[in-house]
Amino acid sequence: MQPRNMSMSGVVDLAAVKAAQEAKAKAEQARAEAARQGGAGAGAGVSPASLVIDVDEAGFERDVLQRSTEVPVVIDFWAEWCEPCKQLSPLLERLTQEYNGRFVLAKIDVDANQMLMQQFGVQGIPAVFAVVAGQALPLFQGAAPEAQIRQTLDQLIQVGEERFGLTGLVVDPNASGDESQPAPAPAGPYDALLEAAVQALDAGDLGGAVQAYKNVLSDDPGNTEAKLGLAQAELLRRVQDLDPAVVRKDAAEKPADAAAQIAAADLDLVGGHVEDAFGRLVETVRRTAGDDRETARVRLLELFEVVGADDPRVTAARTALARVLF
Repeated sequence: MQPRNMSMSGVVDLAAVKAAQEAKAKAEQARAEAARQGGAGAGAGVSPASLVIDVDEAGFERDVLQRSTEVPVVIDFWAEWCEPCKQLSPLLERLTQEYNGRFVLAKIDVDANQMLMQQFGVQGIPAVFAVVAGQALPLFQGAAPEAQIRQTLDQLIQVGEERFGLTGLVVDPNASGDESQPAPAPAGPYDALLEAAVQALDAGDLGGAVQAYKNVLSDDPGNTEAKLGLAQAELLRRVQDLDPAVVRKDAAEKPADAAAQIAAADLDLVGGHVEDAFGRLVETVRRTAGDDRETARVRLLELFEVVGADDPRVTAARTALARVLF
């Protein structure tokens, strides 16, 4: 069977997406740091073996849909009797290890999972799909040259990074493969800087807090505490001079004004109205286009950082954003 068109241009307009080199660079630095720590015996990420998983109908929501809010998931529909599958599947597994956490490969045996095959509309195998932030994307069908597969994977990763802020998983080559227990956080040399940032926040010195968190991230881009603290401090600094009554009035009168809705979303979040903030920005992305749409999308990703990637409200909002964008 000849492979179908592997271009993703029909899925998302990559030409309209701004480059996300900073996010990509930070992710690469985090992976390098994790690899260095892993070499010293410190478990810092998922094991290489966990990047390729067998998925069935019972575990699909957990292993694919939920995981796709953290990293793109590539799905390989295969069967034991399928000869082209025996060529494609090992290639996909090798590329998964080579891309080192940029995506996860989910293998689905169609003979044992007919319902999933029907849900994805698979007409023949091998068939390869992806799920990004809960949204299914067809990639290609049939065995294909490695160069074309690499190009498709690169485009998928770019979509995940630029549209949804999914920079992939940190892989620890020394991890055992059992991630059921979280690894203890390393002590690190940043305790004093993080404490200084907290003290600045308590004193109302938002500029000082922002700078302190940035100082940590300049050396340790993957520092979760600093990333969360920076997002919170920048949010507080944005809203400190706003007049809530004026902002609310503008947002009500100008539903298609991206700036007005973004300001109102910031106030929503500070006030604890998380779903309102996320819903407002998803709707703004739907209503707008061009730079306004991109600005609203980026602000939504920033608010995700404030709340935290593990929060179910973030997961739901990522899925809603995917439906609007694709």
